[in-house]
Amino acid sequence: MSSHDHAEPVADVSRARRLQSRKHHAVGWPIAGLILLGMIGLVMIGITTSKVGALPAVFGAVAALLPVGVVVAATVWIDRWEPEPPMLMVGAFLWGAGGATACSLLLNNTSQSVANLLLGQADHKFFLTAVIGPLVEEAAKAVFVVGLWMRRRAEFNGLVDGIVYASLTAAGFAFTENILYFGKAFADGGVTGGAVVALFVLRGVLAPFSHPLFTAMFGIAVGFAWGARTRLKQLSWLIAGYLVAVLLHAVWNSATFLGGAGFINVYFLIMVPVFLGTFALIVWQRRREQRIVIAQLPKLERAGLVAHSEIDLLASLTGRQGWLRKVKRHAGPQAAKSVHDYQIAVTELAFLQHRSEAGRTTSAARRARREKLIADLKHSRRSAAGRQEAIQTARINIDELTRRVPKPRG
Repeated sequence: MSSHDHAEPVADVSRARRLQSRKHHAVGWPIAGLILLGMIGLVMIGITTSKVGALPAVFGAVAALLPVGVVVAATVWIDRWEPEPPMLMVGAFLWGAGGATACSLLLNNTSQSVANLLLGQADHKFFLTAVIGPLVEEAAKAVFVVGLWMRRRAEFNGLVDGIVYASLTAAGFAFTENILYFGKAFADGGVTGGAVVALFVLRGVLAPFSHPLFTAMFGIAVGFAWGARTRLKQLSWLIAGYLVAVLLHAVWNSATFLGGAGFINVYFLIMVPVFLGTFALIVWQRRREQRIVIAQLPKLERAGLVAHSEIDLLASLTGRQGWLRKVKRHAGPQAAKSVHDYQIAVTELAFLQHRSEAGRTTSAARRARREKLIADLKHSRRSAAGRQEAIQTARINIDELTRRVPKPRG
């Protein structure tokens, strides 16, 4: 037996160990992060209880669930074309509820101590609320989005993804903040007190999207930074988005000092138009994502990844949802989940091809991402194969995906 015969199995074992190590890192680090964020959340629960008491904290948590439920539901609705990994979405919310809140609490207390030391014991409430608060809180919320953008760049496909992660982080932050506000109002005046009702109308009815709206400005900037080709432009977008988020937050906090009429003017003349403009941007971006998918579906069909009969179903959210309902009714929820995974893989591949044609990915990163998505697609096909209304396996022509596309002039 030659030395070559001995070397081959060793190489296979080494490669297997490397693959296993990558799998452990891919699964282990997110789980460890969620555990850490959960521990921070428990610490924040203890701090909240110590500040307002156990019963007010429970009341505050129940009251805070209503507005945060609306915000999270709206964020999931935004993200229907290409849903983000659930673990990352949960991590974004937990960071906002625990990590960002803890950072803000620590830095705000430090800022107040420094202000007292430098400026005396005068009332610094406006300065801390309208200046320091927005600077600290928006930075704390942006940390998770920046870290995710740097470490998991493949999860970002444009403005919508930046808005989704930023909004979930802000929703978690607002959830913990609302527990404190509602709990304190309950401790001071009880359920029937006017303070509780007024506060709930303000924070739960008029402004449940206030924090998500502020931080969404940074999420939009991350989306533009994702498309920028130089580090300088990327950094410029991130700084600009942070400053806009801080400015909007500062305007909102300052309006609370103006009284009823002044606050209402700021609400309807500034906040409502910004919210409507952001919503219009989201709708436009979602339609853009649909156009990208529709444009790439014929290429995916030629590559053997999509059947011709599936193109119309994959080209719209209505078609996809109808497909899932039909599969679930005839083949069961597990088959429907496999079809859903298949739809997500197709969408991700379409976005990857679009980025490839625009020159926004390196060859190595593109190959690795394409291999993973094709493996996910094949796995979902195998999971659904052999059942009624299931996906049929097709021969994959990878050359169709790697064919060079001429760049447009100019």
